[in-house]
Amino acid sequence: MSHKRIPKRKAAIAAGGVVALGAAAMLLPNANASQDGAAGDATPRTLKATDASDLATRLAASLGDALAGSYYDSARQQLVVNVVSGDDNVVVQAKKAGATVRRVDNSTAELKSAARTLKARATIPGTSWAVDPRTNKVVVTADSTVTGARWDRLQSTVQSLGPGMATLKKSAGTFKTFASGGDAIFAQAQGGTVRCSLGFNVTASDGSPAFLTAGHCGVAAKQWADSQNGQPIATVDQATFPGNDFSLVKYDDPNTQAPSDVNVGNGQTVQITQAADATVGETVFRMGSTTGLHNGTVTGLDATVNFQSETDPNGVDTVNGLIQTNVCAEPGDSGGSLFTQDGGAVGLTSGGSGDCTQGGETFFQPVTAALQATGATLGAGNGGGAGDGAGQQGAGDQGAGAQGSGDQQAGQDPSGAGSETAPGDPSGTGDGSGTADNSGAGDGSGMADGSGTADGSGTAQGH
Repeated sequence: MSHKRIPKRKAAIAAGGVVALGAAAMLLPNANASQDGAAGDATPRTLKATDASDLATRLAASLGDALAGSYYDSARQQLVVNVVSGDDNVVVQAKKAGATVRRVDNSTAELKSAARTLKARATIPGTSWAVDPRTNKVVVTADSTVTGARWDRLQSTVQSLGPGMATLKKSAGTFKTFASGGDAIFAQAQGGTVRCSLGFNVTASDGSPAFLTAGHCGVAAKQWADSQNGQPIATVDQATFPGNDFSLVKYDDPNTQAPSDVNVGNGQTVQITQAADATVGETVFRMGSTTGLHNGTVTGLDATVNFQSETDPNGVDTVNGLIQTNVCAEPGDSGGSLFTQDGGAVGLTSGGSGDCTQGGETFFQPVTAALQATGATLGAGNGGGAGDGAGQQGAGDQGAGAQGSGDQQAGQDPSGAGSETAPGDPSGTGDGSGTADNSGAGDGSGMADGSGTADGSGTAQGH
């Protein structure tokens, strides 16, 4: 029986994409050769980010609320865990496991209580909050739309939590969802063409080849193609938004080969070998059909984001449990891959504020949660491996005008939003500012104007 393989996207890196190429170079085999040994039971271990994430998960399970969060110190390559109680036994256990221990004031229970207060009193469109284990506080962010009485309400709520419990900051952009990811995917919906990005190829619970993308993309349209005016090649099986933000989309041809890798442009791919939980402080990479490859760091976990509802002018679409980062994104990047240097699938691009010029906050749906909810697995499917955005024609190689900077359909979701990024990671490996423009994908400026018009200049409306 013949196997059909979806064409790889032909990505062209722009002249301004030198940094993106630098980031891609980091992803080559053996690029991360950190040592993994321990220098003794009480000496902090030198860990790769993935190993630090595994250790953090184990310690959280064994020590429970005695821990108040953890983060990865990339400079020292060590896991730092926060301990609030005076129980020396907890400190001893954490140190024996190879972590660095830090005493803090706020417990996990207190931080969670602060988040519940914010949810009850300050669920306002354009706001988000997440625990930052590095400061041991809840960081609350308001975008540019939060003004007047809404700002006063948010500010007073944060102040009521106490100066040592939460901090409030302003974001210059507007929180919106993005539709895009590694390779571009397209759908027709009321109002025009929707463009998103494929996240990771997976195997559905029935053994059929499928892929994960953003939930707000799957809610916007049922059938998806690999070119703007092409025939559908995949159909949404499950989609969740708001609450969570993930979709499972099955390929219509059961013989589709869906390799477990991410196309990072310039003829390079990264093999995806496992699903990985994010750790605050680790370096991560995002691939999107609009802006190409960018990298940055994880800044918060279990984040709550309140998007303005697209269906109710007075409503809020709240998404919980997200990964917060400073990796940039723009319209059309929704659903795209967030992954680690050593091939861990971490997240699906959801939304944020800002762009790849000014930076901002960007949020991702954890892959581990999406896999658990859908029953899908990373790995070979019916026709091949699972995981890459192979199924879509690249970020815009459909010809300029075919998709602008990844904009997408207006009115479907706040999608036309660009995420943002402080593209550089602490290691200085690429600042993400040099965006791979993915041949023909438009320059991202003016994407998704919400008007729902695809004018051929590259605007298909953006999610």
